[in-house]
Amino acid sequence: MVTTRLPSAGFSITIRIAVTADASSIGRLTTCVGEAGAIVTALDVVDSDPTHVLVDLTCDTADAAHADQVVKQLEEQDGVDVRKVSDRTFLLHLGGKIEVSSKVALRNRDELSRAYTPGVARVCMAIAENPADARRLTIKRNTVAVVSDGSAVLGLGNIGPAAAMPVMEGKAALFKRFGGVDAWPVVLDTQDTDEIVAIVKAIAPAYGGINLEDIAAPRCFEIEARLRELLDIPVFHDDQHGTAICVLAALTNAMRVVGKRMEDVKVVVSGAGAAGTAIMKLLMRQGVGDIIAYDRRGALHRGMPGLNESMQWLADHTNRENYSGDLPGAIAGADVFIGVSAPNLLTGDDIARMADRAIVFAMANPDPEVDPREARKHAAIVATGRSDQPNQINNVLAFPGVFRGLLDAGAEEFTEEMALAAARAIADVVGEDKLNPTVIIPSVFDPRVTPAVAAAIRAVVRGGHAPANSAALPESELDKAPETTF
Repeated sequence: MVTTRLPSAGFSITIRIAVTADASSIGRLTTCVGEAGAIVTALDVVDSDPTHVLVDLTCDTADAAHADQVVKQLEEQDGVDVRKVSDRTFLLHLGGKIEVSSKVALRNRDELSRAYTPGVARVCMAIAENPADARRLTIKRNTVAVVSDGSAVLGLGNIGPAAAMPVMEGKAALFKRFGGVDAWPVVLDTQDTDEIVAIVKAIAPAYGGINLEDIAAPRCFEIEARLRELLDIPVFHDDQHGTAICVLAALTNAMRVVGKRMEDVKVVVSGAGAAGTAIMKLLMRQGVGDIIAYDRRGALHRGMPGLNESMQWLADHTNRENYSGDLPGAIAGADVFIGVSAPNLLTGDDIARMADRAIVFAMANPDPEVDPREARKHAAIVATGRSDQPNQINNVLAFPGVFRGLLDAGAEEFTEEMALAAARAIADVVGEDKLNPTVIIPSVFDPRVTPAVAAAIRAVVRGGHAPANSAALPESELDKAPETTF
């Protein structure tokens, strides 16, 4: 093996190879690729003549360097001529991943007159007289802006708006595929909080909702809070609330599997940025017994100097025993570890020191906080953010259904009651008769998820009722939380 990382479709390549036409030639190719640590997923004969065969061999590799190594080992084989190598991920992105298509055929002069001038003027005047009609008579009823400044893109950091576009396009494609929601990337060439708020406020009339994406903490907290005050459409920061919803859904089912109660468990969360903060606040709403927040500077505790407003709130409202040590020490005896931080922070031996029937959600991507294979030796349940591992915790389980429900109900805001309802809906899709340590969360392709989440959101919007057990802290305490409150 040339790599210790697992091959995945994200680093899939297709290699066009001319090979001598003997009975064992194709077998030699697949054997070589397997010995290089890659996984063959397809092999197609493109052309042949009496002496040679031209094939396209497709395989999953672990990363770009691994792909290069696979190609090199093939080139070193006798009778093998590598003609071309295509990175299938880059091919998928050529020309972008989304497009605009018209719902109106415009086949003749009649249709043109109704869709545009002169007929469209009547619709414009109807909206001018009653602005609320924009939700009914324009794309606003089904359209979301995916807004980013490129300051915290995936695990890549501050790479700017242009480089953020492939992620925002992908988000828009997921909105359409899983929720039937028309979403469009809006990447901003500024990282000034005031400018971002002003721009989003100015473009809001065209949209039924705003999905903030990949904006660095703590600025994202203020941006979301200010926009919620200014706009009459829902503002949802997926890095915060989508992640929190999915984590709570997975944890709800994990607790059912191991036979523990939320109010009895101790949870350690590695990462006190946007995702980690939202996770902890939603878990507190759900009644989790005790939480320790851990970040680069250590465990957040009372008396810790130099904390920003959000971290100070966490230090004041979590960590019952005021623990101030390192991460391995924090998880000793803990029931649950949730990682939304950085790779390789823990070892299997660290997981072994957790409580009996421990739960580990190691969600850093692509490399989690602890090797899932090592964690499974000691924990009862292990989940990651990876698609090639069991129990993938993926935000696509939440945001398409959340916005489907918000748009359908004509909602003007997103609330913590909706987050709790969405988490419960996702958890219940699995069904208690299907639960086991490797199935605590639905597949992202389960067609029941989006309708269930959308229905839960609509019920809260129309009825105003939160699920049971939704207040772990007194309302007055949560109201004092800084801008990350749902």
